[in-house]
Amino acid sequence: MTYGKLQESVQIDIPLVKRLVATQFPEWADLPIKPVELGGWDNRTFHLGDEMSVRLPSAKRYAAQVERERRWLPGIAPQLPLPIPVPLAMGAPGEGYPWHWSIYRWLEGEIATIERIEDLNRFASDLGIFLKTLQRIDPTDAPTPGMDNFFRGGVLSAYDREARDAIDALRGYVDTRAAT
Repeated sequence: MTYGKLQESVQIDIPLVKRLVATQFPEWADLPIKPVELGGWDNRTFHLGDEMSVRLPSAKRYAAQVERERRWLPGIAPQLPLPIPVPLAMGAPGEGYPWHWSIYRWLEGEIATIERIEDLNRFASDLGIFLKTLQRIDPTDAPTPGMDNFFRGGVLSAYDREARDAIDALRGYVDTRAAT
């Protein structure tokens, strides 16, 4: 896939991932690599064997998050009541790929669609406990909200204009008054 409209054009595919893993982590070079079906927008994600994943930022604007995740996720993970991905290794630019990238332990699971959730009350309770626990983690020295992290952790008003424009674009398809 080429993501040219995201600041730079980068071909992120299985051959690239194989080259990066083989040159930087030869101990995992023989493991099969396949794309994750729903891998997100900020990163392209690939299965590495059965127990790991490889995540590569899809554009320069997402690249700074690799270091943040490497620094913060291992410390946050043991404090949370549910598992989160933790980086196992950080790769360097190479093989024509310009940014750092990561290898994670793969967490088996399913996308939480309404059809798959057996007990909505339990799901909501577990999610609430997770979020309350996450909010209690000491954010001292954490990255501050800004353009480089899309104002994550900041005030929602940072997205007010963008949200209102999106609602306006849906006029005639949704109840824009209710959405606003």
